[in-house]
Amino acid sequence: MTNKALEICYDFPFFLSEELEEIFQAHEKVFFQKGDIILEEGKTANEYYILEKGLARSFVNDFNGNEVTTHFFVENEIIIEVSSLFQRIPTQENIVCITDCECWKFSFETFQELFHKIPNLREWGRAWMSQQLFVYKQRSVEMFTLSATKRYLNLLEQKPHVIQFAPLKQIASFLGVTDTSLSRIRKELVSHPKKI
Repeated sequence: MTNKALEICYDFPFFLSEELEEIFQAHEKVFFQKGDIILEEGKTANEYYILEKGLARSFVNDFNGNEVTTHFFVENEIIIEVSSLFQRIPTQENIVCITDCECWKFSFETFQELFHKIPNLREWGRAWMSQQLFVYKQRSVEMFTLSATKRYLNLLEQKPHVIQFAPLKQIASFLGVTDTSLSRIRKELVSHPKKI
């Protein structure tokens, strides 16, 4: 079984082809519709997904009950709530499909089995986790060091699907700005692209 999304996610130089084959075989193809909840606040994650097609997001509810987008998941990325999955605790986040999604599901139980059986999967896991820590740290620093316009442009460059398919309100909350501010930024970029 070969699949581009799986190959991209498990791109690690030390995997043997038979190890990859076993890991790929352990994934199950699943489909979600726009608006489907992949993980709900208060529940414990029992799997992670590799997103083959579509767009999903995670969000929390702030102290006023407003939804704040914490992450956008695009094609060939892993949809996961790390703390809930590995610490076996209820999540504070919700993960929802913005569009119809095609995913590969990997259950926690099977992952644990293979994690102990295939040392290279452990090494891949460590490398993936450290990369994710870097990404999250970078994002938290950029929230304070970059202008809202620059944060929007970075999102546009890194994840153009988000700008194309996610509602303005969700993008604004992810960038830490109001809907009105984001509308103004978008208008300015259209009318004065060279000034940015």
